Amino acid sequence: MGSFVDAGFRALSRGHAALLRLSRWHLGARAGSMPIVELHTTGRRSGQTRSVVLSAPIVDGDRVVLVASRGGDDRHPDWYLNLVVNPRVELTMRGVARPMTARPADDAEHAELWPRVVRAYRGYAGYQRRTSRRIPLVICEPRD
Repeated sequence: MGSFVDAGFRALSRGHAALLRLSRWHLGARAGSMPIVELHTTGRRSGQTRSVVLSAPIVDGDRVVLVASRGGDDRHPDWYLNLVVNPRVELTMRGVARPMTARPADDAEHAELWPRVVRAYRGYAGYQRRTSRRIPLVICEPRD
């Protein structure tokens, strides 16, 4: 069942990315109050570029916070595992790609950011209740 769900998530992300590109980021660029981003990572095993479409519950100037929720699954998403190994990522928002450095929030940052994440989308609280792992928050900042 897990591989079927994983394939569904991948197909949904690919379809969403195609809609964004075809519409030049005019359709599908928001999920409620949250902007949509396309995150490009380097596969930790393959070395290939991997892309996923995600919502960004917090955008503070140049800093973007992502949530590695995987819908409350007990496993971390592959994109999260990839950026832990290689934090050099590219983030596309509103059609503009920017090189970023991504890192998991530390404990203090997580404690400060989590309530803001849940205010942006209450579903994240439900995802956290569904899993025993602490859902990581990822801070993306411009790369020098």
